[in-house]
Amino acid sequence: MKRAILCSLSLVLLLSSCVSKKKYAAIQASNETLNSKLDEANRALEDCKNGKAAADTRIATLETSNEHLKQQVSEMSVTNQALLNNVGNMATLSAKEAENLEKSLESIREKDLQIRNLRDAMTKQDSITLALVVSLKSSLGNLNDTDVTVNVEKSVVFISLSDKMVFTSGSTSISPRAKEVLSKVATVVNAKPEMEVLVEGHTDNVPVSKECIKDNWDLSVLRAVAITRVLQKDFGVEPARITAGGRSEYVPLAANDTPENRSTNRRTRIVIMPKIDEFYKMVEEGMKQASEEQK
Repeated sequence: MKRAILCSLSLVLLLSSCVSKKKYAAIQASNETLNSKLDEANRALEDCKNGKAAADTRIATLETSNEHLKQQVSEMSVTNQALLNNVGNMATLSAKEAENLEKSLESIREKDLQIRNLRDAMTKQDSITLALVVSLKSSLGNLNDTDVTVNVEKSVVFISLSDKMVFTSGSTSISPRAKEVLSKVATVVNAKPEMEVLVEGHTDNVPVSKECIKDNWDLSVLRAVAITRVLQKDFGVEPARITAGGRSEYVPLAANDTPENRSTNRRTRIVIMPKIDEFYKMVEEGMKQASEEQK
């Protein structure tokens, strides 16, 4: 074996000595070029390997996505079938549902009509109340605000008469000045026959010490009745429209702790309000008119 190697080396040396330096240089340059291309090929191969790995990863991702899509398509198929079944059921129920819907719409229309008619009736009543207030204030003129006040709350007119103007202390006798005011109130009330009148007597909390009057209940009622009689007998207000009532000391405007506050609480209130049956009559007439307009 050694002998063979020695022969080979001898041959190479012999050949080297036979090749010229120029050819040797050319062979060496060619060898370097081949080595450079080999390096480039190795780099390109490495790039290809990296690209293949990325492609393999992408393929795996796409395969996973594809499986998900297949599952979603399967689920959608089930859902679509369920929807088709529901459509069939809806088609079966549509006639009955349409009938129920029509009934519901009809009920809504009726309720809306009732609401509009009630609103119209309330608007009409508010107009009547406003006209009543204007008439009262015009008729009463420039009276002392502490003696006579006119207020409106929810289509009801309240006329408050101070005790010092109407009655003497502990008495049920009406003063001439009060009769003058009641005459003007009666004129307005008689012009509004659709309204009702409530006369309320109010006292302070000082006990009454008179033989003919037991307590403040008696006093408040007797004062309300006294004014009611004047409205009826002196000024012609229809008695069927009047209600007399006493509230005693239990609806005060102020605490009964000073003479001024007790004087404020001693008062008579005349309440002018719409007749309930007349109000509902307006509602019924409005509904009847609206029904005729729909025909």
